[in-house]
Amino acid sequence: MKQRKYTPYLVSLAIALGAGTLSGWLIKDHLWMYQDLQKPPLAPPSRLFGVVWPILYILMGISAAMIYTADKNKGENALTVYGTQLFFNFFWGILFFNLNAYLFSFIWLVLLIWLVAYMLTEFYKIKPLAAYLQIPYFLWLLFAGYLNLSVYLLNR
Repeated sequence: MKQRKYTPYLVSLAIALGAGTLSGWLIKDHLWMYQDLQKPPLAPPSRLFGVVWPILYILMGISAAMIYTADKNKGENALTVYGTQLFFNFFWGILFFNLNAYLFSFIWLVLLIWLVAYMLTEFYKIKPLAAYLQIPYFLWLLFAGYLNLSVYLLNR
């Protein structure tokens, strides 16, 4: 019985961390270019990203599992939004690092931020704690928006 209780959490963590790991693997050969870009004030050292993102993916996975286990009928729309934002999250790094499409990746990121804000409201309706766990991710995306737009403006 206990195993079934934790299965949604393990699956959700595997999905979130898997998406992040695969995206990171696909961009790893292009990360060097970030060092050569002009960056804005407040740009953190590159190694910080490797610490922050796994934590955010873990929080995302736990949060999504909480919604899944809370009420499967109410959670369907919320989890669809979650999956959509995870898709946008997955491709942002490819657009930014692999394709150097800084303006397009910023627009993509604005859509991602909107999706996460919508997801937060949907999660909150079902289980407020699940929404609260997404707040660090939302704030990090806002910061990423600042960095992305700044990189675009400084490196045209």
